[in-house]
Formats: sequence, C-alpha cells, structure tokens
Amino acid sequence: MPHVLILGGTTEARELAEVLDGRVRVTSSLAGRVGAPRLPVGEVRVGGFGGAGGLAAWVREHGVDVVVDATHPFAERISFNAALAAADARVPLLALRRPGWVAGDGDDWREVGSLEEAAAAVAGFDRVFLTTGRQGLAAFAHVGGAHFLVRAVDPPEPPFPPRMDVLLDRGPFTLDGEREIVARHRIDVVVTKDSGGAATAPKLTAAREAGIPVVVVRRPPVPEGVEVAVTVAQAAAWVQRVAGVSG
Repeated sequence: MPHVLILGGTTEARELAEVLDGRVRVTSSLAGRVGAPRLPVGEVRVGGFGGAGGLAAWVREHGVDVVVDATHPFAERISFNAALAAADARVPLLALRRPGWVAGDGDDWREVGSLEEAAAAVAGFDRVFLTTGRQGLAAFAHVGGAHFLVRAVDPPEPPFPPRMDVLLDRGPFTLDGEREIVARHRIDVVVTKDSGGAATAPKLTAAREAGIPVVVVRRPPVPEGVEVAVTVAQAAAWVQRVAGVSG
C-alpha cells in the first residue's frame, strides 16, 4: 500500500487524511506548536524533522511515496523545506492551499506584505483586534499607543504589545460572536493574515458591518515548481493518481 505523508495540522489536512484512509497508508505530521491539537485519522507524528535534510531522510527511511504539504498558508519555512526534501528524496509533492479571501463591496482592506508592515499600519488606531496568532506578536511589541485584543489558541509568550488583553479561543467562529467582540471591545481595526477558508472569515464581515478597516497580511507564495490543489477533493484525486490507487 502506498505511503503518503501529510504535513500540517489544518482542517484540510485532517479532511484529506480521512478521505485517503484505507486507500493508502497515511501518516500526518504535526508541528506540535499548538497544545491539544485535533488529531487526524491514521498514523500521527508530532515535532519537526530538523530541516529539509531531516525530512528527506525521514521520507526515505519510512518508505514514503508521496508528500502533501497541507500546512497553514503562512508556514513558509516548512513549505520551503518540503520542496527541497521532496526533490532530494525524489518523491512527488503537492501543496494543498485553500483559496485566499477576496474583498467585497463595502470592505476596507489594507494589504501589507508582513507582520512588521501590519504593525506600522495600525499606527494611529486605539483598539486593535489582532488575529494573526501568538507567534508573530513580537512584530507589535513596540506599538505602545494602541490597546490590543489578541486572539490565540494558546497563551502567548513575550515579547508582545505592552497594552494587551488575550482571548483564548479556537475557530470556527460565528458572525454573531465576531460582532459581539467588535462591539464589546470597541475595536477600530482588525489585523489578520490571509488564511482563507470559512472558519475565521466571519470577522471580515463583522468589520465591514462596523465600518472599520482590516489590515490583511498577504500570504507567501508556494515554492516554485510545486503543483497546487485548492480543495481536498483535488488533492485526494492527485494523490491517488500519482500513487497508482484507483478511486
């Protein structure tokens, strides 16, 4: 039975593992950065590989036939290492990326290229709803004029903004819930990464309804030469085709 390694802890990664379970041997690899992660079906490993070389060695040692990079759209380092490792181990690689968000009528989106640019973009605002996760807070540590509401799955560690409240929560989020947060905390700007998907999109609607801007960090590109699927169904069909498994 072909062995497929799925990199990621995303919803799409879990769904792909479920679709492929029983058709191929599936091993899902989680980075281990989130406490109590939602585990997919099949075999699971937690922790890093030690760079591209370590990943390539693991692929060869465990007889992996296909690699799917289903990590978060902003997990740039592991995506780069996956491309190098797949080329080194000579196994096919697919990137599974949910489509990014698209601004609609009434949206006030201010696109930036990095968290550092996002920190500069919130200068002059008083109440910032920061939804970029706990690991990028250092970029906002010098912003002293604003009060931040930081939403994260796990408690953040310093450095972080000097004026900050933390909201520990995990998506999917509802529109009513996001409306309540914006109103109760008197939010006047939202900061987000362009993660795409429906689970965290309601904050965009809540911001539009409240007439407040959204600072959107553009996602990094997929490594050059890597084939991309935008849905779980596309990814499953690709895996079965390259692995020689009938649907």
